[in-house]
Amino acid sequence: MRVAAAHRDALVVTSRLWQTNAVALRAGGEAMLVDSPYFPDELEALPDLLASSGFSPNGLLATHGDYDHLLGRLAFPSLALGVGQDTLERFHREPGAAQRALRDEDARLYVARSGPLSLGAVQALPVPGKLEVGDEEVELHPAEGHTADGMALFARWCGVLVCGDYLSDVEIPMVVSLADYRSTLARLAPLVEAASAVVPGHGSVLSRETALKLLDEDVEYLDALEAGSERPALPAGRDSAEQRRLHAENLRRCAV
Repeated sequence: MRVAAAHRDALVVTSRLWQTNAVALRAGGEAMLVDSPYFPDELEALPDLLASSGFSPNGLLATHGDYDHLLGRLAFPSLALGVGQDTLERFHREPGAAQRALRDEDARLYVARSGPLSLGAVQALPVPGKLEVGDEEVELHPAEGHTADGMALFARWCGVLVCGDYLSDVEIPMVVSLADYRSTLARLAPLVEAASAVVPGHGSVLSRETALKLLDEDVEYLDALEAGSERPALPAGRDSAEQRRLHAENLRRCAV
């Protein structure tokens, strides 16, 4: 697990698995944790790590309902989980789906946990909207296309944009809806322009300039995907056998 400061009020914790990022944001004596690392030892270490850095969370947030973003509850079982309304509806529509997916992935990776994932108290947040953190506000923006649900969070006071599973420097877009994914990238563009640090769900913490470059590359990739290209030129650093496999899955989903 890797820990880095994106700002004095923003701490990024990166898991060993898939470079999954969790972000702690603080203001006015309060803090929140967005998304989560994956492995049990990382989650066990998280409360002390955040407390020692002055980021003990008062609440949890998840950018969307995929299981690898929901594990903060295992580290902080007493805290409520805030999600967008679309994510809450996804939980109601697919009860137990995240838990089953986590169980299957744990079995594949030989990961043993002390207990199952329980989402506990889940609070629906208005998206678009704002959420108070101490004496500041976090902006909540819709971010669909990777999944049918999703939100990006912009902590404008510290210039940190947490964008969920978009703008990654380690993986190509994973697309369930081309139109929605394009809409999210267009929505993210002015937020990236206003940010000083962009934190994707997976990968490196990005500068504004790098995030804008990735955004342009992702638009080009969506063009190739829409054209049905089986062997598109993938962006540098994201052209691997695994990313080719993900592209084949994108082709299949978008064809359907």
